[in-house]
Amino acid sequence: QVHLVESGGGLVQPGGSLRLSCVASGNIFSIIAMGWYPQAPGKQREVVAAYNRGEVTKYADSVKGRFTISRDGAKNTVYLQMSSLKPEDTAVYYCAARPSPPYTWTFWGQGTQVTVSS
Repeated sequence: QVHLVESGGGLVQPGGSLRLSCVASGNIFSIIAMGWYPQAPGKQREVVAAYNRGEVTKYADSVKGRFTISRDGAKNTVYLQMSSLKPEDTAVYYCAARPSPPYTWTFWGQGTQVTVSS
């Protein structure tokens, strides 16, 4: 089992910045990839940033140049640095982990609310 806990969300004005954190515990050695998935009300959850154990990072086109995913292995923590925030970034941001096996996005955090509004 893997347990994920997100934090760092809040209310920010357009153009502002936030840094989200996701602390992983449990069988962290099984994790082969982690990602951040925002979900707005009534919308599909979709990845905006992810990386795998090969240190390959991926970003959705909508956040390239604004969001950065990183990790601190010693702290079992993954971060999402968000800059130049836009109202359309407003969503509950979920941290997700893909273990091996089953090689699917199996574990999810509780989510942290990000609201971008003037």
